[in-house]
Amino acid sequence: MFDKVDVAAAVARLRLDADLTQKELAERAGISRGALGSIERGQSMPRAVTLRALAKALNVSVGELLAPVRPLTSVRLRARRRLHSPQQILAEVARWLDAYVELETVLGERQPFRLAGLQTKGVHGTPEEVARRARTAIGLPPGAPVENICGLLDEAGVKLLCLGKRSDSFFGLSVGRDDGGPAVVVNTWDRISVERSIFTAAHELGHILLHPSQYGRYDPRLATTTKKETEGEADAFAGEFLMPEDAFGSEWEATEGHSLIVRVLKVKRIFRVSYKTVLYRLVASSRCRKSVWRQFQMQHKRRFGQTLQKADEPMALDRSEFAWDWRRSGEPERLSRFDFVDDRFSRLVRHALKNKLISLGRAAEIMRLSLPEMRRRILDWRF
Repeated sequence: MFDKVDVAAAVARLRLDADLTQKELAERAGISRGALGSIERGQSMPRAVTLRALAKALNVSVGELLAPVRPLTSVRLRARRRLHSPQQILAEVARWLDAYVELETVLGERQPFRLAGLQTKGVHGTPEEVARRARTAIGLPPGAPVENICGLLDEAGVKLLCLGKRSDSFFGLSVGRDDGGPAVVVNTWDRISVERSIFTAAHELGHILLHPSQYGRYDPRLATTTKKETEGEADAFAGEFLMPEDAFGSEWEATEGHSLIVRVLKVKRIFRVSYKTVLYRLVASSRCRKSVWRQFQMQHKRRFGQTLQKADEPMALDRSEFAWDWRRSGEPERLSRFDFVDDRFSRLVRHALKNKLISLGRAAEIMRLSLPEMRRRILDWRF
């Protein structure tokens, strides 16, 4: 028996995720606004024809409107400002985690969290020290750039989900072990640079290790009340994890014959971080004054003829490039989305399907694909 409360919650969160008003959704579904309001308040259960109309208007399956969603009790979600669809994000994460654990169980491939011993419940070193110990535990050579953070998280036993949410205030979240984690969720919307996605993954790993006691049920009243101290600690962890101080210092000194913009862009490409990460490190380490931000903007405008906007990432990385000609005035291709993908989850689906442990329909549901798209994916796997 389906619950009208579950349907009410699903319709409301999917409508908000689609950025639709009640009036707009009602018009698309061919029902009155009053009827939709009654459904969203849980006062009435829509008939089958209405469910189909709502599903079509929201571009989802009827099953997604009917299926209950497990509430997450160990999550850490922060945003720069209030999100209009946090419950839909959490619903997608909960279903993904359930599917992930299901696949690990049927395949017998549960992966331990290799960094559990580094989770701090008190003062166990600075964020930078914890980052250095995490690099060692994962097996990264001292000072080596992080070439594949997605693969590193997999190896460490941290689940990774890439979500493309049209929001420049939501970069990611993390989930604790009580909910099937540890897991890191990263917003890979096209308007968010891959460098930012990489930093977000490291930032959320920092929260998992540094602040395990701060995970709980999502509270919208606290979601935008970001504690500067803990966010600063996660940033410091991410900066050291991606760009170790000793290696950064060596590379920065090696470029001292160049202008500021050339030095910053060269170092950022070596460590696969954003230009902002490099500038923050320069100020935090007292190598430069805060005026370095203004100087960088001035030099960028002089060289490229434009001022950097908030979401811009100059000279974005491209893994296919071996070297950069500093005399070029144009910008190379951005780092490809193929450089930031969750490999293990897709691999588990393929193995479970190959061994007939899940059905084709379940595989499509887990991968969030239609049946024709899933069949095409299976054809692609043959090569």
